[in-house]
Amino acid sequence: MKHPVLIVDALNFFMRHFSVNPSVSDNGDHVGGVVGFLKGLQLLIDKLRPEEIVVVWEGGGSVRRRNIYPEYKSGKRPIKLNRFYEDDIPDTIQNRNYQINLIVNLLKFCNLKQIYVSDREADDVIAYMSKYLYKNEDIVIISSDKDYYQLVDGKKIKQWSPGQKAFVTPEKILKKFFIPAHNFCVVRCFTGDGSDGLPGIKGAGFRTLAKRFPELTTEKFVSVEEIINLSLDRSRKSKVKLFQNILDNAEIAKRNWKLMYLDSANLSGNQIQKISNQVNTSKASPNKIKFMKLLIREGIRNFDSNTFYMTVSSLKK
Repeated sequence: MKHPVLIVDALNFFMRHFSVNPSVSDNGDHVGGVVGFLKGLQLLIDKLRPEEIVVVWEGGGSVRRRNIYPEYKSGKRPIKLNRFYEDDIPDTIQNRNYQINLIVNLLKFCNLKQIYVSDREADDVIAYMSKYLYKNEDIVIISSDKDYYQLVDGKKIKQWSPGQKAFVTPEKILKKFFIPAHNFCVVRCFTGDGSDGLPGIKGAGFRTLAKRFPELTTEKFVSVEEIINLSLDRSRKSKVKLFQNILDNAEIAKRNWKLMYLDSANLSGNQIQKISNQVNTSKASPNKIKFMKLLIREGIRNFDSNTFYMTVSSLKK
């Protein structure tokens, strides 16, 4: 792989460190999310040697998806905190917002770009950037989110999972889920996604769908409509309940496709323009003095900030 563009799913990357890192500043604030985020970014730069880094923040969720399905992500469970404290745990929401705001301000003084589009989820922005704005570049998406598996091709677009500390490859996806990456999203339309509150179809699992629809395991893309049509044909010749279940709940799978598939269809023209403008016109404004002053003001001394800044400054762009 040549020097890739790293696209960081910022909230996903942050929350991993926020939940486990117990670092506290000299001011008494929990700053594990900040320290972990910066350390993790430095390790990624050392490992992957990117030419550019784009950090993408959540834009408050997708209005379009909630219009399609009001229960979308409504039952999402709060993050589990695994960090240890001898005394009281600080206010989680207030502290989380403080840390995210601090990271945003720190990164303003570093050699990278930050992207934020209101009323739009980060995965939509990252998918659009990967498919269109950086279509001639090698991409590494930094996230543990399975939503990106549909984008992974092992060539142009790769995914690095901070949780697994490894690349998510087409081979690994196939081995674990029995389905190739290009059909991963289609299968999830039938299995559902509990983390986002999206119900699936009874009896539909990855292994079962691979068995009943071997077409899904080939190099050919198979659409939701094709699976429904195959179910109609096979229900006439077989008593397997899955085929009838799919026919009875076909609208669920069709709706899930609208919610799960990552492409420009999920973005308005105005949002596409905002993404393009931010990527093409925003410029990094490195300023080591301001970066260091902000860390000192916030009482953060839990990592080697000088080495971090030198590492980020080594990027080609």
